[in-house]
Amino acid sequence: MDTAAVTGRTSDGTAYRTTGPADGPAVVLIHGLGLSQALWDDHVGFYTDRYHTITYDLYGHGESAPVPAEMRPASLTGYAAQLARLLTELKVGSAHIVGFSIGGMINRRFALDHPTLTRSLVIMSSPHDRGDDGQQAVEARAASVRDQGAMATMDAALVRWFTPGHLEVHPEHEEQVRAWRLAADPESYAQATWVLANGVRELIAPDHQPSVPTLVLTGADDTGSTAAMSKAISTAIAGSTYAVIDSYRHLGLLESPEAFSDPVRAFLDRLEHGG
Repeated sequence: MDTAAVTGRTSDGTAYRTTGPADGPAVVLIHGLGLSQALWDDHVGFYTDRYHTITYDLYGHGESAPVPAEMRPASLTGYAAQLARLLTELKVGSAHIVGFSIGGMINRRFALDHPTLTRSLVIMSSPHDRGDDGQQAVEARAASVRDQGAMATMDAALVRWFTPGHLEVHPEHEEQVRAWRLAADPESYAQATWVLANGVRELIAPDHQPSVPTLVLTGADDTGSTAAMSKAISTAIAGSTYAVIDSYRHLGLLESPEAFSDPVRAFLDRLEHGG
């Protein structure tokens, strides 16, 4: 049983890392906008005793190539195709897909576009119907990125993302988040920002919903991916499970990896091992 970490790059320039038993059930972890697969560094250890765990960088993030010319402008469908190519090249028949923030939009699109590759979904801290005013505000922020650059919304985002006082105790988290965003390809980041803002429109009332086991969870104090949004997602997907993690905002998974990984691991174990 091979459990060593393996890094590589697919034919379209997607950087990835696999860890855990090669013959275990596959789990893919998708990071959020302006971050990188390193977001999951403190999470993968929760899975790799039993699961073949795969992380990767979205186009133009981390070490991945920019959004390919044939996939511009970026879209949820394009990001779903990126993941499908990754699984195909890794010869993974199907996987549990864990998506954070925009990753939780990508995995919903992925389940609709590539159902045979989808074993289950975990939709973590992901936006949904924001209402007219909220939608306009998010799209305005996306436009400001196009006009003013990737760091234009950074300071305001940090306030929304972390619990009060956390960055004073853990300044390394602010440094890391800033570094991830600065490392992103500017054009790919601007396109991804618009997908995060506008892409929810196609997910609010799709022609059909994913038909795989699904866990939807978010932080109780996440103002951009609220508990009400997660509840609405869960309600729309038959048989799904819904959970709220007390106290945390959007990047609670950086503050407390175990608070978010524990329910995900329990969900996967129920599906694969009956408990």
